[in-house]
Amino acid sequence: MDLGRVLIVDDENLVCWSLAKMLKRVGHSTEIANTGADARLKLKSFDPDLVILDASLPDINGLQFLEECKAENSALPVIIMTSSYHSNLAFQAFSLGAEDYIGKPFNIDMVERSIQKIFVKKNLEKDAVFSQGRLRKKHLPDQLVGNCPSMVDLFKTMNTCAQQDCKTILVLGESGTGKELVTHGIHNLSARKDAPIVEVNCASIPDNLLENELFGHEKGAYTDAGNREVGVFEQAEGGTVFLDEIGDMPLNMQAKVLKIIENRKFRRLGGQEEIETDVRIIAATNQNLHKMVQEGTFRGDLFYRLNMMCITLRPLRERKKCIPSMVEYFIGRLNAEYGRNVAGVSSSGLKELMAYGWPGNVRELRNAIERAMMLEKGRILSVEHFSKENQSESLKVGGCDGGCSAPVSSRIILPSEGVCIEDVEKEYIKQALSRYDGNQTKAAKCLGLSLDTLRYRRKKFGLENYPTQKTPSIAAAPKEDGLVNSSRAIPV
Repeated sequence: MDLGRVLIVDDENLVCWSLAKMLKRVGHSTEIANTGADARLKLKSFDPDLVILDASLPDINGLQFLEECKAENSALPVIIMTSSYHSNLAFQAFSLGAEDYIGKPFNIDMVERSIQKIFVKKNLEKDAVFSQGRLRKKHLPDQLVGNCPSMVDLFKTMNTCAQQDCKTILVLGESGTGKELVTHGIHNLSARKDAPIVEVNCASIPDNLLENELFGHEKGAYTDAGNREVGVFEQAEGGTVFLDEIGDMPLNMQAKVLKIIENRKFRRLGGQEEIETDVRIIAATNQNLHKMVQEGTFRGDLFYRLNMMCITLRPLRERKKCIPSMVEYFIGRLNAEYGRNVAGVSSSGLKELMAYGWPGNVRELRNAIERAMMLEKGRILSVEHFSKENQSESLKVGGCDGGCSAPVSSRIILPSEGVCIEDVEKEYIKQALSRYDGNQTKAAKCLGLSLDTLRYRRKKFGLENYPTQKTPSIAAAPKEDGLVNSSRAIPV
């Protein structure tokens, strides 16, 4: 069970002390308020995950304060306590959204179980929301979007490659233009869609491991080869092998890939048997392979084999008519991912997007939309989030009234190929939490986020306990545990 913050609102010190002691023992942090006025202040500063509220306070009716809590945060669970239990009061409390109703005197163990159930429920709900977001992201990758002539031609070519079952396809284009999306699109449109699609990034695997990755090995093929392992070409049988960054593949491996294309056979490392394979090979690169062939850094025979069906993706700066439809698509995707309700981009904002050169192509556009949605509090993304200066200068933490205007210690310069916006977001959340010693209210204000959004993103990035905080100490009080009423503790 995750640790939580509990606000105890009661004018009886003994009741407050007993509850606080129990909560501290099981790992929760607490704050105590003896009046409604004090509770209002601590509701904002402490930002509790649960409120334990007496139905009768010196300056306000407890049910009235319950309404205030729910108006401020409808998801905040509240337990009502009263020394004069009657059904009408209980009915009113539940109708106003109370999570539980406890009569005094009460058994401290029963209260503990009630609190535990509430936190278990909250954590399950958070996990469900988080898991749904991860599933959306995992099972619904971005799609190719655009209605300009070049995109219409691209869709036609992709459909032809899929329906004709082209065995080798070369996809060319600058970084961020969507080469991977084209590959998955062809696979999903073809008769091979129910078979695997396996990707290998030729630039990220050391030369001495790439052959093993592609072809697998027999037991004892080398020192650490304790068992037989199948490679990518066996894993993708009947489906598609996607060789990303093919321009970075070493020459000796290019010869072996050429042999597979020509003979549809290969051998595992240390093996004698030739294994037949039925896969579609899609290779992609942002390099000029024709020039590399002339320079001798890429095999000409492999290039001509791959180039039998070539798809060239134009950079975004050459198909700006597609930008409005892309923006609309990304806003819809990000609304679903972050639980937002952004309606669109202002006309001046869209004009700014159309004027920009987009060196990072579609990937940079998506990152720009995501960044704007994190900064924008309203339903329309304004032009200030899309100015060329904002896209090229160092990102700054904004959204606070003071203390956040200085540049952060870790300056992040937006490169031409774009950035991973999630890494940027995680770093700034950590910095804001550290700056305010874990105070979520101040950190959220500094980042321009709501508390709910900040909590969701702390969960998303595994920062629930960052930074480590000391549990507030509770003033010394009598040590008895047991039944508690409005005047004394009765030992069990």
